[in-house]
This record gives sequence, C-alpha cells and structure tokens, in this order.
Amino acid sequence: MDLGTRGVSVAVLAATVLLGHGGPVRAQPAAATATHDLMPAPARLAWQTGQLVVDARFTTASTGTADPRTESALARARGRLESQARVSLSPRPGGARATLVVEATGPGLAVQAAGEDESYTLTVTPKQARITAPNPLGVLRGLETFLQLARSEGGRTVVPAVTITDRPRFAWRGLLLDPCRRWEPLEVVKRTLDGMASVKLNVLHLHLSEDQGFRIESKVFPKLHQMGSDGLYYTQDQIRDVIAYARDRGIRVIPEFDMPGHSTSWLVGYPELGAVPGPFKLVREWGVFDNVLDPSREEVYTFLDRFLGEMAALFPDAYLHIGGDEVTPRQWDASAGVQDFMYRQGLNDQADFHAYFNKRLSEILTRHGKRMVGWDEILRPELPRSIVVESWRGPKALAEAARLGYDGILANGYYLDLLHPVAEHYLSDPIPADTTLTPEERRHVLGGEACMWGEFVGPENIDSRIWPRT
Repeated sequence: MDLGTRGVSVAVLAATVLLGHGGPVRAQPAAATATHDLMPAPARLAWQTGQLVVDARFTTASTGTADPRTESALARARGRLESQARVSLSPRPGGARATLVVEATGPGLAVQAAGEDESYTLTVTPKQARITAPNPLGVLRGLETFLQLARSEGGRTVVPAVTITDRPRFAWRGLLLDPCRRWEPLEVVKRTLDGMASVKLNVLHLHLSEDQGFRIESKVFPKLHQMGSDGLYYTQDQIRDVIAYARDRGIRVIPEFDMPGHSTSWLVGYPELGAVPGPFKLVREWGVFDNVLDPSREEVYTFLDRFLGEMAALFPDAYLHIGGDEVTPRQWDASAGVQDFMYRQGLNDQADFHAYFNKRLSEILTRHGKRMVGWDEILRPELPRSIVVESWRGPKALAEAARLGYDGILANGYYLDLLHPVAEHYLSDPIPADTTLTPEERRHVLGGEACMWGEFVGPENIDSRIWPRT
C-alpha cells in the first residue's frame, strides 16, 4: 500500500468509526432523515434522489481560477476513484460537461493563512458533480467530501445525489507530531499529511526540539543537529519538501522549538546557553528535567535571534511555537547570576523571570514577522495580545486567555498518546455549549489540536494511534 493510500485509508476509517455509521450511505429523497458518515460533518446537507456512477466514462475538469493545487488534488482524486472503482479515468481540460467539475472563483493566498476561506458547495446529481468554492482551498475540502461519499454498491462505485454547503467551525484544526522522543522519518510525516487532508485538518504542528533530540538542520548553528540528534534530523531541503507537500493538501506547517525548558538537546552542542555549566548529554528516558536556558544572559537572546531568524525564513507560516511548558526552576534558583539579574530587574519570582524571557522572545519573533505561540504556562497579562496560547492543562486556561484578549487553541482532551476512549475526546470542545464567554471572547478561540506525543510510538504503530481517534 503506497503512502498516500495508507494515509487516506486510516483517515477514512476514522470517519466511519468516530461517527458510528459503518454501512453505506444510500441515495434518499430530500425529505428523509439526513444520516451520513462524513468526517467532519458538513454545515448543511440535503439528500437528493438518485446516484452518480463512477465508471470508465467518468471524467474530471477544472474551471475558474487556475492553481497547481487544484490540478494536483484532481489527480489524487482520480487515483483514489480508479483504485476503488477499478477503472481508468481521464481528465478533460476545460470541459464544463465533465462528470466532476471543480471551480475556484478566485485565487488563494500565496501563503496559506489562519482563517483563510475554506468554504465550498458540492452538488451531485445522477449526471454530474460540481464543486464551487471561493478559492482553491475550498475546492480541496469539497473534493475530500466527494471522495468520502463514494462507495461500492451492487458491484459499482456510486456517489449519492446530494447538495452540501460547508465551511469549518474553527480556523485552526491541528495535529502535533513529536519526532523528538521517538524519531519519525519523512514518509511517516507525509502519510500523516495525507490522512489529515482526508478529514480536513489544516495545521501540522512539528515539535522539533526536546531533551531527547533536536530534529532539524541549522546551518547557522550546526552543532544543534550534529550533536543533539543522534544523526536523526530533517534537513532543510526535506522541510521545504514537507511544507510544499502540506500546502498541496491545504495544510499549514508550524514548527515548535521548546524553550527555556525541555532544552537539553540545545545545550549538548551549545552548553554556554545553559543556566549551569556543562557538559550535557541527550536524555535517554521520558519525563521533565532540570536543564534550562539562561534568560539572564544577553548572549542567549543574540543566539535565539539568529536561530529564529533562520527558522522564520525556512517556515513561511505566520506562526512559530516556542513551547514554554514545564519549566523546572531549580537551576535558576541555584544560579547566582540569575538571582542577581532578577534582583536588578525587579523580578519577584521565577514566574516573573519566565515572563521576562517570553516577552523578549515575542519581540524577537515580531521582528522576524512571526506571531508567537506557546503552551498555557506563558500566559501573563504583560505579554502582547499578539501571542497565541495553546492550552494543554484544561479549558479554563483557554477561557482565561480569551477573556484577557489572547487568541487560543485547545489541546487538552485531545492527547492521543493517553489512549482515552473516543467518546472522551468528543466531550472536549474548544467552545462548549455551557461556555460563559461573550461572543467577542469566543472569537479568540481559534480551534483545537490533537497531540501525538512520541514516547510510545514509532513508524510501526503511529498510524493506529493517530487514526481513527483524530
């Protein structure tokens, strides 16, 4: 099974299992109860009468605004339909009378953005299917819905007649991969992107630094990957390939470089960044460890400015994640230099010291054209409202951020490594029904993110951990 087929297969399984509809969707009159196994559920769906048959006469065409993503998506769709229907399908360039016609009425953004329009309309009749969207991104989402509708029935592949009008509830629908604790090669990342596209997830969060490994090439500071990775890291060319592969599927790629804690892999090659003298060794077990960067030293910010500038140029997305979670202050407490710095700066405790570091980081990232994202420990009212808070400790932290005017993302309740029942994930909602947030505060809730932490997964079992839960 090739990478694309495998990624799509597990994602489509998610659609079937999570919604509990294992049987085929049959063509129904419009008045019938609208049941389906689409993932995610579309905003509006109305069944019509009849079905469209996928056979050797089935053709595809793209009209409207030209975009390479549209043509690539149509080619992938034909491949999946050919595999399902066991027929050979051909495009019909410019053919408005093709069996499946997609039309983007306008262009997409040069760099896909959070909140970019993903809406589409899908109409299927017994003679033709048509997807219309404001941009190529909406076309991609509509094609995935069409492909989920296709099923085998009576020895044929058919698509039930239907009218769907759809747009996402949340702009941020993410999945975190952690290749630091257990290495995940490039083919795993790509087949995960295939699965994400199938269920319309739109953010790949790559956790690229940890106590156990630094997983990206730095040409400015090469000892980061040379000494901090055991030789297992993504080259910058591979990252560019991942970004292009993701964009082709309507997915943004956001890197995370965890600091000031979870930072042993930084310190193996550059011990001068630490709060205590080295040498340092990569951590070979799991947990929370004492090694931290030293925010009292100006050289640390000079280093981070150059490194983050390099990464900002590599990753085109407007957001960059700095971690900021689970900082153990013992080394700061033991450092005379840190204690003196805190006294001179009027910082009362380690929380103030951490906030000072985060404020300096946000200023660096702003200069490089990025918005800072961090786990909910970074939330402090003195930080600029441009930062984004990712809540792993609970929905209360997300609500607090929204009330303070910060954008936020919910990760709590979506930790895939914990193997919670699917029903438990469904009980988590970025904006629950009983929320007390005002309409204005709700606009700060960008969405949610499933987290596949890497302690107990590798290439051999990661698919079964991500899907069908995500």
